[in-house]
Amino acid sequence: MDTPLKIDGVELQSRLFLGTGRFANSNVQNDAIAASGTEVLTFAIRRVNLNEPSEDAILQHLDLDNFYFLPNTSGAKTADEAVRIARLVRASGLSNWIKVEICANEKTLLPDPVETLKATEQLVKEGFVALPYTSDDPILCKHLEEVGASAVMPGASPIGTGLGLLNPYNLSLIVEESKVPIIVDAGIGSAKDVVEAMELGVDGILLNTAVAEAKDPVKMAKAMKLAVEAGRYSYHAGRIEKSRYAKASSVTTGYVSK
Repeated sequence: MDTPLKIDGVELQSRLFLGTGRFANSNVQNDAIAASGTEVLTFAIRRVNLNEPSEDAILQHLDLDNFYFLPNTSGAKTADEAVRIARLVRASGLSNWIKVEICANEKTLLPDPVETLKATEQLVKEGFVALPYTSDDPILCKHLEEVGASAVMPGASPIGTGLGLLNPYNLSLIVEESKVPIIVDAGIGSAKDVVEAMELGVDGILLNTAVAEAKDPVKMAKAMKLAVEAGRYSYHAGRIEKSRYAKASSVTTGYVSK
């Protein structure tokens, strides 16, 4: 049996984190959430009414006691902006977890490495459970771990593109060097991408668009759940070594033909 994913002492049975944006309506959103088996929901703070979180359009249809919330700082372009957003979240009582998301380029939405590192370090000092969204740079991911990130979340490819894993090699290096959970965040397009990432040894997957904009979001949510489990089992089972030439699957020596 697999061990739970632990973040800041919290044990999670599901290794799939799900975003709440882009769904056609709240019914589809809730059915997809249920099908995914997720325990962690993420959303942009700019889309939530922090004065009345339980009555917010995004959260009012959910049983808030059944989930851990990972609000993100989407929209922030500097470390100072991200830190201010995180403080507002904590003041609302919504969550002490924060996904640090700082994107300076609106076309690519790639994370700003300098500002992300700066914000993560400050938020950790203030007692937040910081999970930074970052690029798949092994050195940067190590620096984020060293300043106290509770988990590091490198992207598979740019947000919402569905391009899948553009650099599996870098992700494997990040996993190899990390002492905190690695959660692949952004760019996932299908269950195939999830399995590929999990087989590299990452600890979890965060996605949104791949489910919310699928032709059948509920079925895709279920597919993603099973893909996380299959990839995790495959990683622990250990794949065979790749070979340039064929190998017979049945033994041919020791037999005498008549």
